[in-house]
Amino acid sequence: MVLGELDLPAGAWLPWHEHDGHQLAWAARGILNVSVGEQHWVLPPTRALWIPAGVRHRTGATAHAALRGIYAATDRCPVRWTVPTLVAVRPLLRELLEHLGSADLDDDARRRSEAVAFDLLEAVDVVPINVPMPSDARALTVARAVIADPADRRGLADLAREAGASERTLARLFLTECRTTFGAWRVQARLRASLPLLAEGMPLTAVSRRIGYSSPSAFVVAFRRAVGVTPGAYFGG
Repeated sequence: MVLGELDLPAGAWLPWHEHDGHQLAWAARGILNVSVGEQHWVLPPTRALWIPAGVRHRTGATAHAALRGIYAATDRCPVRWTVPTLVAVRPLLRELLEHLGSADLDDDARRRSEAVAFDLLEAVDVVPINVPMPSDARALTVARAVIADPADRRGLADLAREAGASERTLARLFLTECRTTFGAWRVQARLRASLPLLAEGMPLTAVSRRIGYSSPSAFVVAFRRAVGVTPGAYFGG
């Protein structure tokens, strides 16, 4: 493993890129964002993302982040995940990753630590949040309005009037261009908006209200149905 360190201010994004080797993207402090295509992850220090070699992605920071880029050569790596995978960073793995960042490690000590670190990589079984954007200008107007204010409870008919299109036309556009219904798309947009708030430790009641759910229980049900786990399990230490 090779470790790179980078200080990312809040709101900063690295350009789209890819690596010849595998990467474990992790923030020792702060909150990290990773996008792969239309999929999106938000990572507090208790979570990291395994990014296989050759996968194009970009990385940013919701809150000021101490980014650790942990890289593994494909010919020396026992991990066989072929898609981006959320990883639990428990205290022992965290200490090992910090230990591997030491410049004083000799080759033998580094190999022993790497072997243990690989053994500790524990996948969190979640479905990535996916918010594809439509290309049609009218549907894009609606999508941007929802993203700007996920708590807006107006239906598609009201949003359609602002966009200068009929409700039926917009429903068709979301289905053909985003490959999902508008209702399902809005759920994903709301859940994506919830991730940085949850990662920062905002209470569920406040998060639910901020993104347009009537109660924390309704939000938790929607989150679990879409992602596969509860918000607590997604971000748990």
